[in-house]
Amino acid sequence: MVKKAVFLDRDGTLVYPRHYPARPEDLRLYEGIEAPLRILQEADFCLVVITNQAGIARGYFTEADLARMHEYLTDELTRLHVHLDGMYYCPHHPKGVIPELAIHCSCRKPQPGMLLQAAADLTLDLQHSWFVGDILDDIEAGNRAGCRTILVDLGTESFPQQALRHPEFVARDTLHALHLICAVEGQGPATDLDYCPSRWPQPPKPE
Repeated sequence: MVKKAVFLDRDGTLVYPRHYPARPEDLRLYEGIEAPLRILQEADFCLVVITNQAGIARGYFTEADLARMHEYLTDELTRLHVHLDGMYYCPHHPKGVIPELAIHCSCRKPQPGMLLQAAADLTLDLQHSWFVGDILDDIEAGNRAGCRTILVDLGTESFPQQALRHPEFVARDTLHALHLICAVEGQGPATDLDYCPSRWPQPPKPE
């Protein structure tokens, strides 16, 4: 059976942003996100993490270190009764110091490779799935894969100049993004669908 998914970026979206986290305790989940994640899980959405991990190519940590971090994150979510259906990461970066990882690849966001792989592995309907991320590279990857997209506004992203980088929605934070998906999918009460960062051009007000 083809399923729908909520794809989640890791750093800045699922957990608090931190510059190249390398230890399990560096990954701190945002408070309160477990409730809407459980609602979506119970509505038969797969929950899948999609994350660039260039720190591996740059030599800051190893894939074994990343495995320990992701085991910790999985355990933290399990404790909150949230089950991840998959975690996909890209270890590459063209400026990396590990020669075999210092490449241009098809998986590093904004390329959609990780989402396409997840869709193949988990039998996912990308057109009825969502991608939530905090940078425009996330949005471009989601759009390239055919997903609906939500930008979590951390105050870092300028107004996108290319259509592929335009999110369908912008959210004040990850909790708002998840409530937005619940509302649109008929799994929760109405919420603000029209949030726009104050630094972006403001949409015209209806007359």
